[in-house]
Amino acid sequence: MFARNGDVEIFYETFGSERDPTLLLVNGLGSQCISFRSELCEQLAAAGHLVVRYDNRDVGLSTKFADSPPDVSGAIGALAAGRPIDALYVLSDMAADGMAVLDALGVARAHVLGASMGGMIVQTMAIEHPDRLATMTSLMSTTGDPDVGQPTRESRRLLLAPPPLDRQGFIATQLAGARAWGSPDCYDPERLTANAAEAFDRCFDPAGTARQLMAVMASGARTTALRGVGVPTLVLHGDADNLIDPSGGRRTAEAVPGSRLVLLERMGHDYPPQYWDQLVELVHSHTGRVPA
Repeated sequence: MFARNGDVEIFYETFGSERDPTLLLVNGLGSQCISFRSELCEQLAAAGHLVVRYDNRDVGLSTKFADSPPDVSGAIGALAAGRPIDALYVLSDMAADGMAVLDALGVARAHVLGASMGGMIVQTMAIEHPDRLATMTSLMSTTGDPDVGQPTRESRRLLLAPPPLDRQGFIATQLAGARAWGSPDCYDPERLTANAAEAFDRCFDPAGTARQLMAVMASGARTTALRGVGVPTLVLHGDADNLIDPSGGRRTAEAVPGSRLVLLERMGHDYPPQYWDQLVELVHSHTGRVPA
């Protein structure tokens, strides 16, 4: 199924009953909706949600902007020099894509959960579309402040390395990333290889990932705006996250009034099956306090 935000088409799919409150899942940088594995979506649906996962613009089956080559190096230079970044779109546009998905479903108000860049997107939703949100869960994300949430040197190197050119290179890159920033006790080459192969076969477009990264850099910090957010907020972060340091989660929780921070022991910048029961329980407890 597809929703439309202007000229942008957003692919989405659902799990569970339309009679249950909607939980909208928002993906991270370069991550397709299948990163929220079907089994996890089914667990969340069994807990009493209509679960919706979708491809952000520039990934998966959603609209790509192939006519606009990205310039990440130029964006990094502009950011360092304090100049505006010439990005094709920003996080506000990506937040509006999520609202278009809710519109297509006829959902006036939903619970939203975003991981990594998806956390930045749902924070933007809470700032710009508060009337559409019943609750917000920001998972392994940050506020955009440069003094928190920064990657380790090795994680930054891998993140900004030239993209792979083929299927085997993509799989190798995914495994290296999981080694650098994934949950250290949950590294499973067989599972990770299968997931990476599925993602590559569904869509391989590294330029789209680069444009998303430019959108993040061009959007700036949200801390001041988050201080005015009234949406009930849960902040989840792994204490072993090497890609977005847990300080980003702490700053998010400090900024949003009345929010709850939970640090998950030994979880990195991923959400492997070993953590699903805990994540579902935390999210269900949070969303259950506020009807959508």
